[in-house]
Amino acid sequence: MSTVAALPEAPVSPDPVAEAAESTIQEKRLGERVKALRLKKSMGLVELGRHTGLSASFLSQIETGRVVPTLRNLARIALVFSKDLSYFFEPEPRPLFRVHRATERVKMPQSGAENPAYYFENLGYLVPDRQLDPYLAEFLPPQPGRETRAHQHPGHEFLYLLDGQLQVTHGGQVHVLTANDAVYFDSNTIHNYQCVGDKPARALIISMQAANQAEISPRPSVSGPSGGRRLAVVNRPQSA
Repeated sequence: MSTVAALPEAPVSPDPVAEAAESTIQEKRLGERVKALRLKKSMGLVELGRHTGLSASFLSQIETGRVVPTLRNLARIALVFSKDLSYFFEPEPRPLFRVHRATERVKMPQSGAENPAYYFENLGYLVPDRQLDPYLAEFLPPQPGRETRAHQHPGHEFLYLLDGQLQVTHGGQVHVLTANDAVYFDSNTIHNYQCVGDKPARALIISMQAANQAEISPRPSVSGPSGGRRLAVVNRPQSA
């Protein structure tokens, strides 16, 4: 009795289209995006299941990457969170994080002054589209020919005095700060800084831009009265 040898099975060639699709799905991390949306709304799997018609166990498998959702199921999930289906396939924004080394900063003098009254370092100048500007400023003691200049700009400003004494003039009101004092104010009102005493005053200043620059009226002249609401809150450390 003759026997017929079994022929070896031909190797299955990989499907490049399927591999490309699988790679794209893994890169988009669909499950992680679904979970992030759910947690942001403090929603449980069971509640999300009620809104989508999908079981909690199936949603869990989607979030952990064990199951790849169909476009129909992904669209159901997107609607719950008021998102377009394209949300799951758009590039993820990278969180903003930028370290400014001390060696990278440049100490700049007061602009337009032959005898500067202060020097400052911008601590965030390398960050594009930033929403605030942090500064480290050093105000020098007064002397003949050294004058500070009043200024104003849309938004708000925060100052924390590290050491020395600093006089802050805001809309006609004068406040003298000492080390560890802080002040928060409307920077659309004319304001001015001046060192008090014979030692420099160092301060951390954060200038915050207005939420909507279009709603800010044009700046009045620094030599005239300013309009709008004035706000200046001085915070002093509590004594023990």
